[in-house]
Amino acid sequence: MKARCLRHISNQYSFMIDHQLTIVKASGKLRKGLSPMVGDWCELQKIGDEYVIQKVLPRSNQLIRPSMANIDQAIVVTSLFRPDFSETLLDRQLMLIAYENIEPIIIITKCDLVSNDDPVFEKVRAYEKAGYTVLKTGIGFPIQPILDQLKDKISVLTGQSGAGKSALINRLDSSFQLNTQETSKALNRGKHTTRHVELHQVGEGYLADTPGFSSLSFTHCDEHICAYLFKEFSPFVGKCRFRNCLHLNEPDCAIKEAVKQGEIADFRLTNYQEIIQMIKEGKTQ
Repeated sequence: MKARCLRHISNQYSFMIDHQLTIVKASGKLRKGLSPMVGDWCELQKIGDEYVIQKVLPRSNQLIRPSMANIDQAIVVTSLFRPDFSETLLDRQLMLIAYENIEPIIIITKCDLVSNDDPVFEKVRAYEKAGYTVLKTGIGFPIQPILDQLKDKISVLTGQSGAGKSALINRLDSSFQLNTQETSKALNRGKHTTRHVELHQVGEGYLADTPGFSSLSFTHCDEHICAYLFKEFSPFVGKCRFRNCLHLNEPDCAIKEAVKQGEIADFRLTNYQEIIQMIKEGKTQ
């Protein structure tokens, strides 16, 4: 039989079988090969009273951290206040998500704690102008637009540590009752409160709340692909003087010209260039 992995805790995998979440073992042969991820479709075989994973079916995409497969969209949660908005971190997350052929959706939290005329909203508007779906939340902001975005999709929830990911899930479905711990004042970073990877049904979709992360690796990335992954760069890619232009120091660069003309926010180009340098140097943040 075919089923989707909904939960992974340590070496235990759980699948929905006959409307009941059931722990399933991996076969000995499977343990030597491809390990299942949450979101994987697998072939199961019933042996006695137990189900055993016999095969992991081909994936449409995957993330290594968080460990997820076959994702329709990644909900990237970032805060405007404590921790402050970090467009550098956000751009690195967006690029890595797009690199894995996953559509990124930006959710901005704590919008009620920042005045409407704060300059940070200029940066938020830059993402909207670039073509990203940007949803805002906070006290007084409706939750329904986020539920609509989750409908009929497998989504992974990730983003800035301390941005309120677990609090957001509690608003989406209070039955989760996930731990939401106080933000660490000393480090200005959130305490990691989520301990495992699991797909939860939220409204008419599935959502995974995953451990926060602070390390982003670009060692597997091809620098010649990255410009295509910045949404507003795409119309200008291929129009530079040099076909292999990386939009760093090359002359007659169409993307740098677009920045001068105000069609691309300058901070987006700066963040892109930093990513390219990290890839070329083989660095991990």
